[in-house]
Amino acid sequence: MQKLLITGFDPFGSEHINPAWEAVKALPEQIGSYVLCKLEIPTVFGLAAEKVLALAQECKPDAILCIGQAGGRSAVTPERIAVNIRDGKIPDNAGFQPSGQPVVPDGPAAYFTTVPVNKMVMAIGNAGVPSAASNSAGAFVCNDTLYTLLHHYAGTATKVGFIHVPYLPEQGTPSLPLDQIVKALEAAISAL
Repeated sequence: MQKLLITGFDPFGSEHINPAWEAVKALPEQIGSYVLCKLEIPTVFGLAAEKVLALAQECKPDAILCIGQAGGRSAVTPERIAVNIRDGKIPDNAGFQPSGQPVVPDGPAAYFTTVPVNKMVMAIGNAGVPSAASNSAGAFVCNDTLYTLLHHYAGTATKVGFIHVPYLPEQGTPSLPLDQIVKALEAAISAL
């Protein structure tokens, strides 16, 4: 069996729920050849990635997949790229609001994710859930976490990816019901 470390963020901004963590919590303990290690992470620059790396030392994952909320998106969107920038339109949950700072000083401008994005998009679509590849993980904590993990695991066999999910219906529109988001994540994991 292989191990997948999968994370979801806590609520941030004015939200009281985060569909990313709600969906991760609802996933089964095993999907295909992967046993899941689940972790809720704080929407805090730097700290989120630290928490992921700390658990990764324990569970020794073959793949890491972080899930985040992207209000305004109507599809489940695996990310292709993380960029070396921290730029918060709002403060994170610790009150930090960087403007144009690097994630890793002197790090590369960007990293491509190391999961099969196109294959994941197809699998999610085949499961009947709207899906598309995304070329921007933004510049908030989602991108910060993804960039940090890709930097840490560069040149290793550990695959690292990120998937943004829409709001839940109670958060506004566009949205997807929780069961659809869970189904999408199961399909994406099966395609790893």
